Amino acid sequence: MAKFEITMRKNGEFQFNLKASNGEVILTSEGYTTKSACLNGVESVKKNAVEEKRYEKLVAKNGKPYFTLKATNGQIIGQSQMYASERNRNNGINSVMKNAPVAVVVEL
Repeated sequence: MAKFEITMRKNGEFQFNLKASNGEVILTSEGYTTKSACLNGVESVKKNAVEEKRYEKLVAKNGKPYFTLKATNGQIIGQSQMYASERNRNNGINSVMKNAPVAVVVEL
């Protein structure tokens, strides 16, 4: 089962990782100053993940493809890992689209 894992960073900020059912991290959030803001971020991902137009396909300086997920206001609400190929990146987007809406929230 897919899940959002909420953790606290060393700097005291909260973040979430969306993990697929195989345990692989498929989306990571920015840092949030409060847990409630982090939970709002999770809800935003659940809402926006199903809309293909919310994804921006990018390439890092090292040539590795990745993507971001944006809210309706254009703010980035999550970023993927770096992928070996555009095909793998597209599979990552499909995984977020499928898993985010049904993922449970776990606080670690």
